[in-house]
Amino acid sequence: MPLLQVLRPALPILIGASVMLTLSMGLRQSLGIFMQPLTRDIQISVSDFTLAVAVQNLTWGFLQPFAGALVARYGFRPLMLIGSLLYIAGLALMASAHGVVSVMVGGGVLIGASLTCTATAVSMSVAARAVPETVRSTVLGIVSAMGSLGALVSAPIGQVLSEGFGWRVGLAGFVALSLLMIPAAWYAGRIDSNPMPKPTANDIGDVTAATVVKTAFGNISFVVMSCAFMVCGMQLVFLTTHLPSYLEICGLDPMLSAQTLGMIGGFNVLGSLFFGWAGQRWNKLALLGSIYILRSLTIAWYFMLPATPGSTLLFGALMGFLWMGVSPLTAGAVVEMFGLRWQAMIQGLSFMIHQLGSFLGAYGGGLLYDALGSYTMAWRIGVALGLAGGIIQITFALIRPSQPPPVLRAA
Repeated sequence: MPLLQVLRPALPILIGASVMLTLSMGLRQSLGIFMQPLTRDIQISVSDFTLAVAVQNLTWGFLQPFAGALVARYGFRPLMLIGSLLYIAGLALMASAHGVVSVMVGGGVLIGASLTCTATAVSMSVAARAVPETVRSTVLGIVSAMGSLGALVSAPIGQVLSEGFGWRVGLAGFVALSLLMIPAAWYAGRIDSNPMPKPTANDIGDVTAATVVKTAFGNISFVVMSCAFMVCGMQLVFLTTHLPSYLEICGLDPMLSAQTLGMIGGFNVLGSLFFGWAGQRWNKLALLGSIYILRSLTIAWYFMLPATPGSTLLFGALMGFLWMGVSPLTAGAVVEMFGLRWQAMIQGLSFMIHQLGSFLGAYGGGLLYDALGSYTMAWRIGVALGLAGGIIQITFALIRPSQPPPVLRAA
């Protein structure tokens, strides 16, 4: 049966989830283009700005499991609508900022809380529940690919507005884009009226959240995947936060940073589609390890050479292909290990660990730059940890395949 025919009943839900994801991730990934003009204008340091980004990532990570638990109790639509409103408020507060507190609360706390309700864990759970298992990994790749278009659109828009009218107008443009998240969340919320798929052998039953946490962290494959995922977060947030600043230090055209983020977004689409397709056929955890190794080698290549417009755009293309491909693989791996009922919460637990790495990538990169005056030590640490995480992930995937837990029942 053609894929489109299989997906037709779920298309409004999948389109809503894709648009919500592309805006929440794309706008957030593009905030780095405002770092230099914002910090100069309101007289805060680079590390102050990166601390706000770090707070955003910690808020996102530590609230994600709770958001997943709320989904299991109240459904997706209320949570996604609240998250959309929080995103709008956070961007508006950043656009009107006159000091570090507004940047911290708006860009850190509010956007971080919003991402728990609108970004990868929730949108992927919506998509996974909307389609049959036979096409699930492919569909997760498609939704992740559509979610990758946000940076391709938002980064150039923000850069053009910022250069022409100032960073406040650039952020106001982001506020306007974020308004589209509300109807997208509403359509994605139709999943609440879909019947829950029949439980399979790997589904965790109707149990308490505490039992779910204990089951997840008792699975060695899940623990290794989550620890490697932490390194993934460190590398990616370091780049989205600090690459625009690095390019400015190298004396390159400021528009190049937006073009590079856009290049990342464009090749995200190809990478998400490829790894969603590949995850339907090969070991998802081994594929994750290969992504981490290839990313690390790409980062080492780029930072060891003098930055040029050509090498920077090629770097963006390579990193983009290896960027969001982790999303369909981690979401699919969680479903294989634990089933659909508690997917949002368990994926949130893994993402909480991922965000510890994001905190280190954003804030640690800023601290090292302020202390040493360059990003050399930061990228070297990221490369070393990425190679180690990828090798360990592949090793465990091959010698200890994940086994689904027994079906648990409420006591």
